[in-house]
Amino acid sequence: MDDLSVSAAILVGGRSARFGGRDKSALLVSGRTILERQVAELSQLTADILLVGGDPPALHDGRVRHVADLVPGRGPLGGLHAALTAARASVVAIVACDMPFVSAPLLRYLLTLAHGPDRPEIVVPRTEGGYHPLCAVYTRACLEPIVRRLAGGALRVDGLFGEMRVQVVTPDALAPFGDPDRLLANLNTPLEYEAIEAKGIQS
Repeated sequence: MDDLSVSAAILVGGRSARFGGRDKSALLVSGRTILERQVAELSQLTADILLVGGDPPALHDGRVRHVADLVPGRGPLGGLHAALTAARASVVAIVACDMPFVSAPLLRYLLTLAHGPDRPEIVVPRTEGGYHPLCAVYTRACLEPIVRRLAGGALRVDGLFGEMRVQVVTPDALAPFGDPDRLLANLNTPLEYEAIEAKGIQS
């Protein structure tokens, strides 16, 4: 796998209703914004990094391309649609903008599975909390069913899983890369953010 065979996308188009409408990608965790942290990790995997939805990025070093949702107001599924459409590669790592501890080694592992002999169309972690569809890998083969689901108003990302070849990654497989609950943690509410800051968790 090289950086020409994969792309990566950070989904930032959500309304953050439980966070008072704040841009969660701009939250500081251990002195860096989540966006800065994610771009640093994704830059180890590919030169094609997309920022999907929301406003154009505050990063001005050319490492990211801003992509607007092609079908606005459709949540993460709409962001996934825009990412797969705009990506230069047919295999795309997708990350939600509120996940501060996603790491390059974890994502590289998921991408490697997508290039493996079984050729899954989706590679997604699953823990006791369920699937993590916004820290997963999708191929362009997902585009046609996504378009159908957007048109029909079936907007749950995990609704795709019944239509595609899916490789599920278990906690045991995730463990070599760190605590899965930490790696896959996202900040849905101010209380969750305050808890991370109070612990002083380092990257």
